[in-house]
Amino acid sequence: MQLRHVLAGTLAGLTAAAAPAAAVDLDELGFRWQMPAWLAAPPVPDDTEMSVARVELGRHLFYDARLSADGTVACVSCHVQERAFTDGRALAVGVFDIEGTRNAPGLANVGYNPALTWANPHAGTLEFQSLFPLFGTEPVEMGMAGREAELFALLEEDPYYAEAFANAFPERGGTVDLFTLTRALGAFQRTLISVDSPYDRFKYGGDETALSDAARRGEQLFFDHRFECYHCHLGVMFTDNLQTARSPFVETAFHNTGLYNLGGTGSYPPTAQGLAEFTGRVRDVGRFRTPSLRNVAVTAPYMHDGSIATLREVIAHYAAGGRTIEDGPYAGVGADHPNKSALLIGFDPTEAEIADLIAFLESLTDESFLTNPAYADPWPADHPARASRAMPEAMN
Repeated sequence: MQLRHVLAGTLAGLTAAAAPAAAVDLDELGFRWQMPAWLAAPPVPDDTEMSVARVELGRHLFYDARLSADGTVACVSCHVQERAFTDGRALAVGVFDIEGTRNAPGLANVGYNPALTWANPHAGTLEFQSLFPLFGTEPVEMGMAGREAELFALLEEDPYYAEAFANAFPERGGTVDLFTLTRALGAFQRTLISVDSPYDRFKYGGDETALSDAARRGEQLFFDHRFECYHCHLGVMFTDNLQTARSPFVETAFHNTGLYNLGGTGSYPPTAQGLAEFTGRVRDVGRFRTPSLRNVAVTAPYMHDGSIATLREVIAHYAAGGRTIEDGPYAGVGADHPNKSALLIGFDPTEAEIADLIAFLESLTDESFLTNPAYADPWPADHPARASRAMPEAMN
């Protein structure tokens, strides 16, 4: 099932093998989600709405480095399309080359996720979450805290934005402020839908040729009680964090996977306390949100701190029931962490089983998502909006 964007409905609409749309005046169109029958649209907060104009404005903002204090960092600096909107670094890097404390999470299907950071349970909408990279100070990412008026003035002076904000928010007179800025960014990100992997075509599209024999064997292992992968990476999004527009049901889960156990004390590194940073509870130390596994093969390195380099090493970590670090400041046996998730029981895979599991995980890569022009940088190559910082070595 080949999925692509259709401008006649919305820049964000998905349809299966549709004929080319006739030319239309997009300003006269409302917004339509055109989703495959097996997937509900993502939820949209009550205080906003989706529109073609908002999505396109949000795309320009997403790729605009002028939203950062030094003009080198845009949202794309940490969320690159061909890596399923991750960046290939262990830790994200912000303005003035300030290294953060978290691995940049992927944005595929991010509109379905009710928990939008690795550990903050309060970041429940894309609009609210966008304030963190723009104006946050721990760590500094885009560095615009205290410079809000300067940012809004810059956008208002740009001829494109003057028209785009007016078209996207006519009811607010085209005002550039926190409300309109964050809702445009949220609208674009909500359209980043990835549902055309080989596994999707096999599982939901009925294409028996889409999945290799190794990937089929890997699927059986993934959903087997012996490996327990599916208990956290479940459902259509392969995560136990999920919300859809059709249901009020919201599932939010954070797990301690035994990644650290400093000195056998149950401690995690000071900058990686997880959910405990927000609850203050010892039992929440090391608990982080379950990421989706869609496009996981192109989003290395892994874990909240990018400390595991390959899928093979990730499997080894879970097979051991937790990671052992022999020496150094982070030494400890993660499998013995007192608050480790009970779902990490460990297993003893053969080399053939590891290869099959990896083949299955690779089958979750959606090439059309990684190359869809509707998600790409809309700015000309020589435009000042373009981020000037080179991508990390892993991207070359």
